Amino acid sequence: MTSRVMRAAAISSGCLAFLIALLCAVLTGSARAAGPNMGTEAQRESGKKLYLTYCSQCHGDAGDGEGYAASRLYPRPRNFTTGKFKVRTTPNGALPTHEDLVNIIKRGMPYTSMPAWPSLSDGQLSDLAYFITTFSPDFSDPEKAPKTVSLPGAPKSTKESIEQGKKLYAETGCDGCHGTLGRGDGPSAPTLVDDWGHPIRPADLTQRWTFRGGSSREDIFRTLSTGLNGTPMPSFLDALKDEERWAMTDFIDSLSESHDPGYTDLVVARHVLDPIDLTKGTAYFESARVARFPIIGQITEPVREFHPPTTSVTVQAIYDTESIALLVRWHDMSAQKTGKNGPSLPVPPEEEEGAPAPAAAGGAQAVTDPFAEEQPAPAAQASEFSDAVSIQVPSQVPTGARKPYFIFGDAQNSVDLWFFDLARPDPVQFTGRGSGNIAPNDTGDLTGVASYDQGEWSVIFKRPLRATSGAPFSPGQFMPIAFSVWDGLSRERGNRRGLTVWYSLYVEPETVPSAVGPMVKTALLILAIELAVIGWVRWRYGSRTRGEFGGKPTQPAATRA
Repeated sequence: MTSRVMRAAAISSGCLAFLIALLCAVLTGSARAAGPNMGTEAQRESGKKLYLTYCSQCHGDAGDGEGYAASRLYPRPRNFTTGKFKVRTTPNGALPTHEDLVNIIKRGMPYTSMPAWPSLSDGQLSDLAYFITTFSPDFSDPEKAPKTVSLPGAPKSTKESIEQGKKLYAETGCDGCHGTLGRGDGPSAPTLVDDWGHPIRPADLTQRWTFRGGSSREDIFRTLSTGLNGTPMPSFLDALKDEERWAMTDFIDSLSESHDPGYTDLVVARHVLDPIDLTKGTAYFESARVARFPIIGQITEPVREFHPPTTSVTVQAIYDTESIALLVRWHDMSAQKTGKNGPSLPVPPEEEEGAPAPAAAGGAQAVTDPFAEEQPAPAAQASEFSDAVSIQVPSQVPTGARKPYFIFGDAQNSVDLWFFDLARPDPVQFTGRGSGNIAPNDTGDLTGVASYDQGEWSVIFKRPLRATSGAPFSPGQFMPIAFSVWDGLSRERGNRRGLTVWYSLYVEPETVPSAVGPMVKTALLILAIELAVIGWVRWRYGSRTRGEFGGKPTQPAATRA
């Protein structure tokens, strides 16, 4: 009896297990039969209309990244037919989720030609993402349905985690591309290419506002976990534990002072007591305020630069009793100290046409590159053109609101160009009356020094406050000022360069008058006036009252008869 019951129980357990397995198989089969979520036909059709209106100009009608604007853009528009997407929450090499596509369309990619689309509704963003999945057959393959990786919440950043991340940064070879200080100047940086053979620059980790996938700690952790498809950047998901990836995230986050570049429109020249000595380098500028200005491409005059490698410059200014000096700094992947450069060097028109760039020397490198960004090809001969920088000021102090044309002045309003070819020991001065009319005007007043250290150029210009030629600089005065940077590795010279628009230089007076003294003097003067008025009123109306009642001044008792 007992054995019979046991056999029945065993049979029941076996049947139950079989039914559970069968149910799982059915459910799995149903899930596979359903396939990935690619939206409805109506949603994809709606997305197609949006795509042809807003996206095809860059990404092409066929989604192959060959739109008519593609040759002008860096990084080049993504080829959707390959199924390779940089910013995702899925494993390295995997497709993005629908939410990943929606998020990147909505947020855009900073410092590229891919804008954010906050004007599109959630429904439109979703429809557009569904249509993009139609360009690659991988999205319809059930075996390739995307699954997200585990992205735990951010722990608190500490000094200990930052120090641990710094060690991991070196141990895992991040400095090979991004450099010791994270400025994107590692030894492998000039040789990197993406999966399509396009040269690709490692991002500057000290400027996280330029990160394509976002600048938050969560964004950085995600990139370290998933990698960037199509670039030399692998995933650290298996190589590092969660806490180790968070430690590296904290270190990368610590390399920037802010999520925002803090751009301004004013640089203040501060007075210093000691005579400015160029041999002491940047030490003089420690007390001067730092101003950061954005660099944009010169796209007005031919030959144009649509995406300059330099994205910003920082400027500090000081002056003594005789001279003014400006320190200009920017980050550069590789210093070009040979060759030549100049503000009027000719550039062949074909260099603007966006012909396919040759692959960088050395081929693709399997090295870590968490925030890679594509750029124009480096020169076949890296030393053909040197790096250079210039400061531009009006030749005469403007008397009104009108300034010279910001691209090297104009016929009526010339500019002085303080130009430093960084393959030469000294700067020289030019006078510009337009990009086609630039002439040397070197009076010997301009001096300077330049140095390059671990991915950063530091260039100091010095000129008398009242030079032989050019506008004077006076305390309490505002002066228009602009900057240009030429990257020799990217063959920039002449009109092909990055530049700023006009900003302002303010020469701060040696001693700023205190407002307390004038305020006290004014208050005392007003008080004296008030007391005088009160005294006069009392005397005047007191005499009138006595006269009306026939009274006479009372005599002291000692004088009475």
